Amino acid sequence: MQRTIDPVWNSSRVRSLMETSDPGGLIRLGRALRGWRQADLGRRLGCSASTVSRLEKSGRVSDLRLLQRAACEVGVPPHILGAALGLTGPRATNVAPNGPRHIEEDPMRRRTLLAAAGLAAPTSLLLGVESALADLPTPSGSSMPLDVRLARARALFDTGRYGDLLKALPDLLATAHARIRERADIDYARLSACYALTVQVLVKIGRYDQARLAADRAGLYADLSGSPLVSAAAARELAIVLRHQNQADTAQRLVLRAASAVESTGLHTQAQAAAYAQLLCTTSYTAARAGGRDEALSMIEDAARAARDLPAVPPTGRLFAITPASVQLYQVGVHWALGDAGAAIRAGGQLRPEQFTTAERKGRLHTDMARAWWQWGKPEETAQSLLAAFRVTPAEVRDRPSMRAIVEELNRSHAQAAGVRELGRLVLAAAPRAGAG
Repeated sequence: MQRTIDPVWNSSRVRSLMETSDPGGLIRLGRALRGWRQADLGRRLGCSASTVSRLEKSGRVSDLRLLQRAACEVGVPPHILGAALGLTGPRATNVAPNGPRHIEEDPMRRRTLLAAAGLAAPTSLLLGVESALADLPTPSGSSMPLDVRLARARALFDTGRYGDLLKALPDLLATAHARIRERADIDYARLSACYALTVQVLVKIGRYDQARLAADRAGLYADLSGSPLVSAAAARELAIVLRHQNQADTAQRLVLRAASAVESTGLHTQAQAAAYAQLLCTTSYTAARAGGRDEALSMIEDAARAARDLPAVPPTGRLFAITPASVQLYQVGVHWALGDAGAAIRAGGQLRPEQFTTAERKGRLHTDMARAWWQWGKPEETAQSLLAAFRVTPAEVRDRPSMRAIVEELNRSHAQAAGVRELGRLVLAAAPRAGAG
């Protein structure tokens, strides 16, 4: 049966509760829709009616998980709860079906913006993911285990097949949602992982508003899973989106809090050490993008120490598949973000593509080197690095707006440099027509 959102959640009353940051009011509304007393909800949550009363009046409790559980019990859609908590802005949807549309909702305008962003995959695939984030489709009923489907979806990301991944995501999300009826921790963890993967591909193609919505949901279901590592993974994805939305301070606080939570486990296992190293890499890069040189360099050194005993090839299925070489690849990005192209090129020169197990990481090595060469004013080396990335995974150059921008500038200003014209033919010829898809 298709999952639909009750019309009440699209009402002006709900929008007012979102805009006034009143999650307690949303829970009160959801409880009333079910005809429950505060004691009825309290029994489902394992708390007293007075606790529910305080929750509904303020929406501020020391246990955020209780707030999320209450919202889940009474049917508050996750994106609406996220907006009321200040994690997202209200979605640009119509209150009334025949009401005026915001200009961003116009399909032709959206297609034009997508084309300008350089997405080579058909626009319909991205619109399918956007639609699924608003209202999930009916699951296909595939008998394939969800873990296998999630692994295959990750493989699409790792091989740079972003269009195929966008096509698979709506049914993957719908299926993962359908399997949380028993509310087992592992099912919440899988659903969080599906949303985290959605974030990763949306960030790749520069769709940060949709990525923010998916990241909020990844965090919600991660908290419900009770796993510190799943929560850390979701926090990292949200922090990356926040960084792209110019909220570096918030992103930094989020990742540092997640790193502290992982560190408190004692780092007794390789999985914990990998999570800690990955979070330190993320906070180092975030600090570098904000101009915090000392913090960035200190954090990346700490990450290298945390990762030094990790295997060169991460075990299959590990949540944080970081290696010592991965940390050094982050060093390339950190030095580039700090404006030190020479240090970035020296760090990258010590790496080899065969040190990375996925096409996405191999391609990222070449694109990070291309950014460093470009920063240093070396167009020929930039073009050669981007060509190398394209040969490994075309989407890493073609579908990333920042890489396409470099290719466009190379063609405008350095068309005679070796490799530039070939690069332009490969990348810019893939630009979709506005309105196509």
